[in-house]
Amino acid sequence: MDFTELIDLAQERLGGAVLFANDDFFAPKENLLKSAAPVFIEGKYTDRGKWMDGWESRRRRTPGFDWCIIRLGLPGVIRGALVDTSHFKGNYPEQSSLEACAIDGLPATEQLITESIGWIEILPVSSLNGDSLNPFSIANDQRWTHLRFKIYPDGGVARLRVYGEVMPDWDRLKRIGQIDLAAVENGGVVLSCSDMFFGHRHNLIMPGRALNMSDGWETKRRRGPGHDWTIIKLGGRGHIKHLEVDTSWFKGNFPESCSLEACDAADASLEKLQDAAFDWKPVLSRTKLQAHTRHYLDEVMDVGITSHVRFNIFPDGGVSRLRVYGTIED
Repeated sequence: MDFTELIDLAQERLGGAVLFANDDFFAPKENLLKSAAPVFIEGKYTDRGKWMDGWESRRRRTPGFDWCIIRLGLPGVIRGALVDTSHFKGNYPEQSSLEACAIDGLPATEQLITESIGWIEILPVSSLNGDSLNPFSIANDQRWTHLRFKIYPDGGVARLRVYGEVMPDWDRLKRIGQIDLAAVENGGVVLSCSDMFFGHRHNLIMPGRALNMSDGWETKRRRGPGHDWTIIKLGGRGHIKHLEVDTSWFKGNFPESCSLEACDAADASLEKLQDAAFDWKPVLSRTKLQAHTRHYLDEVMDVGITSHVRFNIFPDGGVSRLRVYGTIED
């Protein structure tokens, strides 16, 4: 799978933050993780120079490099990074690298910038192109919580995306009891869907309520037979107890109805799960939906231990959030 199809572990909506930068004279470090695509505004200047939508340090006149510390929104295994230098043409870094560490709790910034942190290089010094998307695969199976992003020797980067697989604290989640098994923060991931023309499938399991109609999963208008669907791998195998289907913001384009099916096939390939002959067990029979409404669905069928669910919408439309509440199997 293309690593950009995975979750961006550093994104702001998941709690990602740039905690410190040794220099952000021309453009603030916080821009680096902004969700919106970078823009260029001709003729816009600040009292420090040209306004740029990214993180930009001053011109270095001594040996070395510039760097910043990033707290991942969710801890996890990193599979790839995208260094976006959009609109930085004569002022982009020549190279960049990534180091990572894993620290429990919420360490203070003062601790993270000391020499006591054992940073591990996960992406060696790599060349960058200006005004470009620079993708880098990362081969490392360790769980990380923080990054140190280095640019050589100085310059500007518009955005940094860090794609991977969420690895939650399972001991803590087991102590909590009933959780949302599908939530991204609990390790859930939307593996595939029939269509996501208007809204990305990952939105379905993001934290909190949807901000607007663009912050949900929405398919194009279906003109033929059939229905739309999405397959979600639960963060951990568990027993489903009740559901929430939220159609908030979808008023003239919500599905007429929905259903949910489940299976216990932790090792099954995506191709097998998408096979029409695969045996899914019904958890929620086809249920009518309303516009712009949170539907709390407590009457679900007990199918035992579940690793994946298939969420069906009839015939098409948009859903802002799906919650699959249950208990984790030890």
